[in-house]
Amino acid sequence: MTEETTRALFKKIFGGDTGEVVVTFAPGRVNLIGEHTDYNGGHVFPCAITLGTWMAARLRQDRTFRLYSGNVPHQGIATFSMDHMERSPGSDWADYPKGVVRIFRDAGFPVTRGFDAVYLGDLPTGAGLSSSASIELATATMLSDLFGLGLEDQAGRIRMALLGKETENRFIGVQSGIMDQFAIALGRAGAALFLDCATLRYEEVPLELGDCDLVIMNSNAPRELAGSKYNERREECERALQSLRNAGLAVGSLGELDEATFEAWSSAIEDPICRRRARHAVLENRRTIAAVRLLRRNESGGAERLRRFGALLNASHLSLQFDYDVTGRDLDCLVESAWQQRPCLGARMTGGGFGGCAIALVERSGYEEFVEAVGKSYLGFTGRECTFLRTTAGEGARRIS
Repeated sequence: MTEETTRALFKKIFGGDTGEVVVTFAPGRVNLIGEHTDYNGGHVFPCAITLGTWMAARLRQDRTFRLYSGNVPHQGIATFSMDHMERSPGSDWADYPKGVVRIFRDAGFPVTRGFDAVYLGDLPTGAGLSSSASIELATATMLSDLFGLGLEDQAGRIRMALLGKETENRFIGVQSGIMDQFAIALGRAGAALFLDCATLRYEEVPLELGDCDLVIMNSNAPRELAGSKYNERREECERALQSLRNAGLAVGSLGELDEATFEAWSSAIEDPICRRRARHAVLENRRTIAAVRLLRRNESGGAERLRRFGALLNASHLSLQFDYDVTGRDLDCLVESAWQQRPCLGARMTGGGFGGCAIALVERSGYEEFVEAVGKSYLGFTGRECTFLRTTAGEGARRIS
């Protein structure tokens, strides 16, 4: 998909003879490690990817918004007024841009006119690659441009990420953290972002994987965060944190704890389920810090560093499987099939879980062998085709033209 195809779709749907048509792009993201740590005040290590959402828009003279998605053409044009921006009764893709407009206006930004817009994406929906956050940031970037909001610098991009998160939390109803929107807003080609979600301090870490590729494996098992156990997991972590505080531990978030402190106080969390959730949040945060430390090193012995990085990916998946309980049959099958292949140094689910995608660190020379073996095993066990994508770190949300 390109700017030209997006512009052509806009002209087909809305006509292209009057007024300037602006095009923006926002990528998806993949998280290397650090899952369900963002809303627990921990660290994450995502990168933007080269797939994403294209958006073309033109200002109107009234207060009406007309939105069309080339990915769900059967739904036609979604229309709403600036005076009525409630969430749709059912699940509707247009709720994401509608929510962004609502949140921007609530924050005092002068979004004073409607627009016509088309969206066109090559991210698989519900695959854990943040297609929803991609739509949000494409829209936020468009609002900044159309209304001269000046959010193109670093501080502005962080503001857009926070407003995207607020859209998810307040308008959509998913109590997610900041990772997805932050990675999409501030992504840089060739680098992953090491982000402290408690402070929003971050570092760009070059994603240098030697003779290996990062492979996204789409299970094609759909996921729906708003209707899943996602919010429940957050509530369980909050109850665990409160139990620690009630026992006398002065702690602001689970992300502040190291392994030794957690083990010393974990018995204060009487609910065994909440204890497991908290254990994942604490240990996953420490794994993320360790993983970044490994990838920062540029001395000899790179192959050994990547094997150790792969082992951290494996440990992350097992923690998500047994302590956090967010993987499920399809993702477990996919990851375990990857582990059995000689070229694979490590694999784990990525994203919120409950379906979607996994990632694998794969020796480049064995990629075809890996794809054939994992695809065959997964199909035989689940009856589903798995799709594979070698990915690189891409640029964040931006105006194209």
